[in-house]
Amino acid sequence: MTPPASALRADNGHGDAHLRPLPDLTFENTFVGALPADPILRNVPRQVQHASYTRVDPTAVRAPQLLAWADDVSEMLGVSRPTSASGIEAQVLGGNKVLAGMQPYAARYAGHQFGHWAGQLGDGRAITLAEVIAVDSNRYELQLKGAGRTPYSRTADGRAVLRSSVREFMCSEAMHYLGVPTTRALSLVATGETVVRDMFYDGNPKAEPGAIVCRVAPSFVRFGNFQIHAAYEELDELKRLADYIIKIHFPELGTPSPAVYARWFEEICKRTGALMAHWMRVGFVHGVMNTDNMSILGLTIDYGPYGWLEGYDPAWTPNTTDAQGRRYAYGNQPKIGLWNVVQLANALVPLVGDKAPLEAALAAYGDTFATNWRRTLGDKLGFSALEGEADDKLVNDMFELMQAVETDMTLFFRFLAHVPTEASAETSDDRSLVEPLCRAFYSEDAFVSLHVDRLAAWLRRYIERVRQDATPDFARRERMDRANPKYVLRNYLAQQAIDSLEKGDSSVLERVMSVLQHPYDDQPEHEELAERRPEWARHKPGCSALSCSS
Repeated sequence: MTPPASALRADNGHGDAHLRPLPDLTFENTFVGALPADPILRNVPRQVQHASYTRVDPTAVRAPQLLAWADDVSEMLGVSRPTSASGIEAQVLGGNKVLAGMQPYAARYAGHQFGHWAGQLGDGRAITLAEVIAVDSNRYELQLKGAGRTPYSRTADGRAVLRSSVREFMCSEAMHYLGVPTTRALSLVATGETVVRDMFYDGNPKAEPGAIVCRVAPSFVRFGNFQIHAAYEELDELKRLADYIIKIHFPELGTPSPAVYARWFEEICKRTGALMAHWMRVGFVHGVMNTDNMSILGLTIDYGPYGWLEGYDPAWTPNTTDAQGRRYAYGNQPKIGLWNVVQLANALVPLVGDKAPLEAALAAYGDTFATNWRRTLGDKLGFSALEGEADDKLVNDMFELMQAVETDMTLFFRFLAHVPTEASAETSDDRSLVEPLCRAFYSEDAFVSLHVDRLAAWLRRYIERVRQDATPDFARRERMDRANPKYVLRNYLAQQAIDSLEKGDSSVLERVMSVLQHPYDDQPEHEELAERRPEWARHKPGCSALSCSS
């Protein structure tokens, strides 16, 4: 595979006096220093007790080679771009070398998976190398995903395949530019080895190229890190972990105490509620909202079988494992977010000593989600605000129409900004009024007279409502274009990048990533990347539904 040229240029054009090679960074390990370690150092699958993590080094690979590099992330960290695809950066970020000052570990956590208690889970294929203080003075952890077995790997090999690694690398960055709280990705490294996976769990395993993503976040601690201590009545360890998180990531709350723990939980509820509104805003479906995949900081974490709504359907899930129950479907995400913070509350009861403050704090989740979602819908429709029952009915009727025929959510909102709202629009014939939205429809059913009549009637109500705000059309369009992305990481685009990269061509990945850095801009030279999903991709593996297979 040929590494992208952008990963190897020596000059980023932005001035790099503050950037240093990766080995020259100063690494810190506050998580390791503050929390109880597993006293057993044998790297074999086992149940671990009374510990927050196990010290373990990555497993070396045959031929690490840099495939992709995120310049914005490296500049944030103060790291200069590598000059060689197989140099020291590839050796470190591919798991072959641990730099001085790094103390790698795998975290211990538990969780509810698809609503059922799963017991110990932990970092089965993720290894945190160390922490760095970035250019902005914030602390970030560097974590390798796919770096080999840990005591939490159970029967797995601790590796990741190229397709899942590319998807995580691309989506981490795409979500950031959409304005969604997320972990980031610094690098993508090919291992030079194959990994055997049964992509759809249908008895057809095959060898695939392996890869490792370096993920970056202030913390990778999840709800499940607290759940495991509470479940096994490790109350001292539970308190130490909570105190550490508050000290490092919520210092404004003050010295830990029962009252502070309750306020901290309320802040987690707010962040999680806001995150759910962000996901709904851009049509993102996580696919695996287990409690071990919920960030304590309210970040999108663990990109597995995710997807974006194309045809609007609240019951859609990209996860084949969830095809029967659809627990984690798009429309269920807000209520699952609430279910998950309730599970965290249960784990924190020993710290607070009383359920009442935690139950009171839970209200912040619903309030935050509702406030953010309502504001978001107003922005997406170009209103100054949503007001009253009439607006609620307008919104509900819109979603009903979008579901009545296969309608691309991203394109519908983007094209809605182009519907004229001047007085003459009211007298336009139905077909002319609906015309700006035509490219959002997948189905010919959208053009039958009954649906055209219903949609045109809704558009006339919408136009009347827009004019109540007395906002000029150009200002409405600007507001809507800031709220409604034109470009999202559709699964078929990610799959095209994967297919090309497997053949040694990184140009598709580079182009898509460049466009996704400006998802709200028109970028007319890349118009085809904003079109609805092509018909050939409707059922193609990797372009529609996916499994949890890595």
